[in-house]
Amino acid sequence: MVLKLTRRTLLRSGTAAATIPLIGAPAIAQGWPNKPIRFVVSYPPGGATDIFGRAYGEYISRKLGQPVLVENKAGAGGTVGALEVKQSPADGYTLLFTISTTMIMNKVLYKNLPYDPDKDFELISYMPAGSLPTIVATSTGITNLKELAEYARKNKTNMGTYAAGSYAHLAVAELNKHYKLNMEAVHYRGESPMWADFMSGSLQAGTGAWFVAQNVLQTGKGRAIAVSQKRMKKLPGVQTFAEQGVTSEVFGLQGFVCAAGPAGMPEELLTRFSDLFVEAGRSEKVQGLLDQFGIDDPAVGRPDFKKLVAKEGPIWLKAVSSLGLTPV
Repeated sequence: MVLKLTRRTLLRSGTAAATIPLIGAPAIAQGWPNKPIRFVVSYPPGGATDIFGRAYGEYISRKLGQPVLVENKAGAGGTVGALEVKQSPADGYTLLFTISTTMIMNKVLYKNLPYDPDKDFELISYMPAGSLPTIVATSTGITNLKELAEYARKNKTNMGTYAAGSYAHLAVAELNKHYKLNMEAVHYRGESPMWADFMSGSLQAGTGAWFVAQNVLQTGKGRAIAVSQKRMKKLPGVQTFAEQGVTSEVFGLQGFVCAAGPAGMPEELLTRFSDLFVEAGRSEKVQGLLDQFGIDDPAVGRPDFKKLVAKEGPIWLKAVSSLGLTPV
């Protein structure tokens, strides 16, 4: 499908036209798209971000009649990929595919961030990461948050996180604050080593994605006692933090995978991509992936993405800042 936009149409659009760099006008006038589109995935191949990036890219390629080339530019919490897209022309041929850490939390996790998430990118679409379960060792006998608190008051309790400054780290801090506990957050570089230690008995609890924690749950060594945001289809009997009286805003925050373009992309192209991501989220392949990963909601469009970042971004930043981490 070709999206025909003329310079006259763009000039009529006021604000949008004012932000279009000179490089964008000729490309649009020639008929977009007329060459392959790049998705720069800012995390390694094989992970959830990469898998979803390729699935959405495949759908968009079919709809636009041009290849979507996925390039993995991993490193420094998504910074390497973000910088690559920041420096790319804003002509609709290069998009960033990344996660909420890159677009929000890196502002306080990195001392000299080489990009400004608010000024260097145009938000296109986000894909909810879904609710994350907090899981305890079955051997502890814990079945809910109140019992976790009672256990932690009497026993040394280590709770795993998949990264310092992550939602899992915030979960430990907020539970400690709410129940006046002193559980220790043990940080890992990703979920796989965290759950491996959990299985060995080194951790009494941990928080992460249902998909990665499946083995822990299926073997019976772990029990989910709470989920963030809202109840999950995969764990329908597990109550949310709020339902159990733990009402910190942190437990309602929406982590996400997302697509963004370089600052200055024409509004018409941003809207077109936004619509395509929403369409792709309803496709059979993406719906299958969502079920496989235990995620209940598909892609959301540009207007709601902007609202989400405006509303929840400050909450994320305040919460992560309160952890007292030294920016790297």
